[in-house]
Amino acid sequence: MAMKKGWISFLSLLLAAAIFLSGCSSQKTEKVQSSSSSGDKSITVLVEGGSPAFKVAKETAEEFKSKTGYEVKIESVPYTGVYDKLKAEVASRAGAFDVATIDILWFPALAGGLLPLDGLLTDQVKSDLFPGLVSGGSYEGKEYGMPVWTNAKNLLYRKDLFEDSKNKQAFKAKYGYELAPPKTWQQYRDAAKFFTSDTDKDGKIDMYGTTVFGANNGDAVASWLDHAAQAGANPLVIDKDGKVLVNTKPYVDSLQFLSDLLRKDKSVPPGALEMASAETSELFWSGKSAMMLAWGHFYVPSNDAKQSKVAGKVGSAPMIAGSAGIGAVPGPWYQVIPSSSKKQEAAKQYLQFIYEKNELFMKTLGVAARKSVFEKYSTMKGYEHLQPLMETLKGPQTQNRPAIKEWQQIESEALIPAVQYVLSGEKTPQESLDWAKETIEGILPPK
Repeated sequence: MAMKKGWISFLSLLLAAAIFLSGCSSQKTEKVQSSSSSGDKSITVLVEGGSPAFKVAKETAEEFKSKTGYEVKIESVPYTGVYDKLKAEVASRAGAFDVATIDILWFPALAGGLLPLDGLLTDQVKSDLFPGLVSGGSYEGKEYGMPVWTNAKNLLYRKDLFEDSKNKQAFKAKYGYELAPPKTWQQYRDAAKFFTSDTDKDGKIDMYGTTVFGANNGDAVASWLDHAAQAGANPLVIDKDGKVLVNTKPYVDSLQFLSDLLRKDKSVPPGALEMASAETSELFWSGKSAMMLAWGHFYVPSNDAKQSKVAGKVGSAPMIAGSAGIGAVPGPWYQVIPSSSKKQEAAKQYLQFIYEKNELFMKTLGVAARKSVFEKYSTMKGYEHLQPLMETLKGPQTQNRPAIKEWQQIESEALIPAVQYVLSGEKTPQESLDWAKETIEGILPPK
């Protein structure tokens, strides 16, 4: 995950990736429809403007019409506008939309106004999806979402730096083992310290080993929870009985790990409180960091010299592992049908149609939903990130955030401040997370 402000330029692509956790978008609203009108025989599809969902919907509209006779009207709005319009639709039941593409985070708030997808998520469909994708699009035991893509953070690293013979010799002399893309917390920390340096000898650090997310958005929370999962957190933050877990050992250890990278090792930029996916990516692609833990599809620009100063020098590896193994918080998106739709059968046909076109999301974004699509493209040049990403998505500790209506409030009022308290040095991890637990308990409804 969590990321958007256009999907055309390089930095826009990077911002687009970050939307899986946080999200900002163009403020322009567009309406696109197929060239000929067919009266009532049309469906309205709500998507984020400029997103892969917009592009795929536009590319396939004529084909869907030729197959079914239904014209596809596409309404595109900014990221938050998708949620706002669907929330209004749930309240009004006006029948304004037949299909929408939504972030996993919105299911708890919107599920009451969505149509259960009975019969669409067959055993055959489920067998071609990664773990957690079906449950991520479900709420209180009912399936509401057909996945269109999924993603998680991977390790991207500078191959030229890691494969340099002088670096290898110096690293082994200092740490006692071979320099390689890190697989564990300790290896990651060692590599980050090793590559942090003053390369131009002007007395200032100009190359950092990696970065830490501390910005005031959901990106910082998801990044920290990646590491909490690696340390053994399961489930994340709140258990099935409503007990708040956030001040227990895995959460404390993972926040201490991030704090040590920043405050003790100083192997990440000092401005961590202003950094998340977009800023991290800019640093990496401009050649000023050796590694980044970034959404898997951020690898896509790695061979484009117009977009990156390190083009052709980038490798991809699975997410690092803590004591409990590889873990990450995925950022999937889904197609849903509002229960107020007056054309539900046509909407179901559209969901099945787009599912069969899942390969188009791989071509557009660099990720998809179906395992078969991942496997097909994982052997192709330019898609070297897919094999590591599949390993991350199948990781033993990879898991979704809690599917509760209060999640976004918990993020903004408890978890983001908790991360920032620690990274700023205002509180220790234990102090900060004890405070976060009390705050979350005040947000949750009484048991």
